[in-house]
Amino acid sequence: MRSRIQTLFLLILIITGVIVLRLAYWQIVKGPTLRAEARDQYSAREVSDPGRGSIVTADGFPLVINRPEYALGVYTPGFSHSYTELIDRVVPLLSFPLDDPFIATDTGRTLAYLEEQRQLSRSVMQTRLDKGGYAVLASGLTEPIKNQIEALNIPGLTFDQTFVRSYPEASMSAHLTGFVGRDDVGSPLGYFGLEGFYDRELSARARVEKQEKDGLGHPLLSGDWELMPGRPGRSLELYLERGAQFLVEQELKKGLERYGAVSGEVIVMDPSTGGILAMASLPSYDQHKFHLFETTLYKNPSIANTYEPGSTFKVLVAAAALNENAVTESDHCDQCDGPLTIGEYSIKTWDNQYRPGATLEEILVHSDNTGMVWLEQQLGGEKMVEYLRRFGLGSKTGIDLQEEVASPLRSRWGDIDYATSSFGQGIAVTSIQMVTAVSAIANGGTLLEPHVVKNVLGDTPIPLPIKNKGQVITPETAKRVSDLMVAAVEKGEAKWAIPKGYRIAGKTGTAQIAVSGHYDAEKTIASFVGFAPAEKPRFVMLIKLREPSSSQWGSETAAPLWFRLATKLLLHYNIAPSN
Repeated sequence: MRSRIQTLFLLILIITGVIVLRLAYWQIVKGPTLRAEARDQYSAREVSDPGRGSIVTADGFPLVINRPEYALGVYTPGFSHSYTELIDRVVPLLSFPLDDPFIATDTGRTLAYLEEQRQLSRSVMQTRLDKGGYAVLASGLTEPIKNQIEALNIPGLTFDQTFVRSYPEASMSAHLTGFVGRDDVGSPLGYFGLEGFYDRELSARARVEKQEKDGLGHPLLSGDWELMPGRPGRSLELYLERGAQFLVEQELKKGLERYGAVSGEVIVMDPSTGGILAMASLPSYDQHKFHLFETTLYKNPSIANTYEPGSTFKVLVAAAALNENAVTESDHCDQCDGPLTIGEYSIKTWDNQYRPGATLEEILVHSDNTGMVWLEQQLGGEKMVEYLRRFGLGSKTGIDLQEEVASPLRSRWGDIDYATSSFGQGIAVTSIQMVTAVSAIANGGTLLEPHVVKNVLGDTPIPLPIKNKGQVITPETAKRVSDLMVAAVEKGEAKWAIPKGYRIAGKTGTAQIAVSGHYDAEKTIASFVGFAPAEKPRFVMLIKLREPSSSQWGSETAAPLWFRLATKLLLHYNIAPSN
């Protein structure tokens, strides 16, 4: 008898334990899920996206805007139609993009791909409907597809609006704008360029409305109601002009084809404000389909890649020497009659031609490396480095694009380092650093921080101030260097390409590319930097071509391209010839 009672007691304990464990499972483990499902049955939550801010040019043309997209949904407890009928009528109206070009050009593979996507959509819809509650059937629907589904007159369907980025000018300015992707939790996030740098300003805050409802999904007038107001993203107005940007991209593309270059860059800056009037790099990518391109194309090489500037750098050293009164225009080089020996190194001219007693103008006109070493020695290496820092080299310019880098100046300098740096070798800069430094010469000696955005537009427009980073050289020195740069253009190797009637200040550059610790004998970076008109510059422009195959010299590639583009920009800005 006692054993039976003990067995019964043990059985009761086991059953009680099972019940307790089961209750604990539903209350503790599954509790949050059940509470969420319960809320879905009596509480409606509507989320609307006010839209990310736009990016517009200075002349009012949109570079980046929002295009509405819709998510098709249904609240299953209040839906009285057949699920099968719903799926059969909706799926044929959906579109499926053909991102693979090989599929798009093969009719058989295209039809098979589309049928596969339709079957997948049917399966996904059926699974979501079977789960009950609110089911999202399809997302990314365009306005025309939404209208076609609405025309089916199926009651109970909902369309939640969201926005995706659209690019009216196609891939123009891709490196400037960047693109919008997703973060780790699936929220929109700007990457690279303006989208990355100004993500907080461009981002919108969603509008969330919560409302209690009855079993059929109808709002309860006496139920709780809660609203979290949203905020649309702020828009950006640029210094960049659509016409100038189009000319730059068009001419750069032609230049790459004409000179057989691997890649190319153009930066056009207003020296009076630091505003970027145009900026282009090729090859580029399509922001709307960025996932189909190599990730190496996402970064803007004008601010994210460094290079040795070559002879364009000489105008900065000349400006420093003149500003310190280390030399004058009438001084003559007393060591320009042959190669210079510094330690174990021999420095020669690019053409093996030597000009005894060369003046500063002749040194720049003929791009004489031995003359530049003489200039550096008159100035002093430490003083030269001081001026390089004042011109902004070794640190970021502060341009409002996400991925800017800067190569720091070396911490230890020897005589050969000072010498080679004087003609732009053994020192690394970015294109934006170079054009910003030359802009200081063009505007009378003031270094300005470069900027792409002019105004942040919202309820109250916020103009971004022009940032003065200091007086690098005196206005008098700036005028003297400008005159030397005019002489370098008018007496240089590319003088045949100068726009008629205009005085232009500029300097060519040809830099060898360092490969595995040595310089490649054939591959070069050809560049030209200058401003026009020389007296009251409207723009400063840098053109850079990597590995041109028609000629390795900047005077035969980058300079003619610079002059062709400058001619069109002068007409674009309605600047009359001075002569």
